[in-house]
Amino acid sequence: MNLGLHNKNALVCGSTQGIGKATAIALANEGANITLVARNEEKLKEVLKELENCQFKHSHEQEHTYIVADFSNPQELKEKIEASALNFHILINNTGGPAGGPIFNAKLEEFENAFTQHLKCNHILVQALVPFMKEKGFGRIVNVISTSVKQPLDGLGVSNTIRGAVASWSKTLANELGQFGVTVNNVLPGFTDTERLNSIIKNKSEKTGLSIDEVIVTMKNTTPAKRFAKPEETADAITFLVSEKASYINGINVPVDGGRTKSL
Repeated sequence: MNLGLHNKNALVCGSTQGIGKATAIALANEGANITLVARNEEKLKEVLKELENCQFKHSHEQEHTYIVADFSNPQELKEKIEASALNFHILINNTGGPAGGPIFNAKLEEFENAFTQHLKCNHILVQALVPFMKEKGFGRIVNVISTSVKQPLDGLGVSNTIRGAVASWSKTLANELGQFGVTVNNVLPGFTDTERLNSIIKNKSEKTGLSIDEVIVTMKNTTPAKRFAKPEETADAITFLVSEKASYINGINVPVDGGRTKSL
């Protein structure tokens, strides 16, 4: 299937590891020009080298670059995106989730920090990139959030709250932008083999007294697939959603969770 991503420019956030990195590589393999965004420049350079070895048959025509930005500083992000003078057809909003813990014990600043890093920064990027998408009559925005927007997850109080806000923001945006050929969708990863998951497993182990291996087995058994996802599997779903083939898919939540979420 030709996904029509050759010569498309993609901004991929949180792209030095996990789902973000896998998505950057998947899009590059389909012919897109990638701009990586993260706060660690050394890691960005490492991923950039990997992109240079992508499998696209016309890879010599591609141009990949990166932007160093910290999502805890929205103003800095705004300035750096505007200074880049780059135009993008595709935006992948993706950043690390808030720390776990009961919602009752959460401090106000935890909500504020998560709201800033997820919703505010997403909004800044959309406002900067959508005018070009409208001009071209083609735009794809995918927000990597969580299955918690369908079914809140125990022990992730702040995350459940903020992910829900992002999902509602996204649906509203999809309604406004659909007429311009711009789609906005959410991908909801389940248990995915990333550093984020390792942190959650360690936290559960410390709180329950179970060993790391016991926690892993328990978590895998909650999923019909009986395993964790690979980041590449989530990246493949994202790659389809940003393609020309997904032109009439708009305003939806797509769980990539091996069937774990119990709601339809």
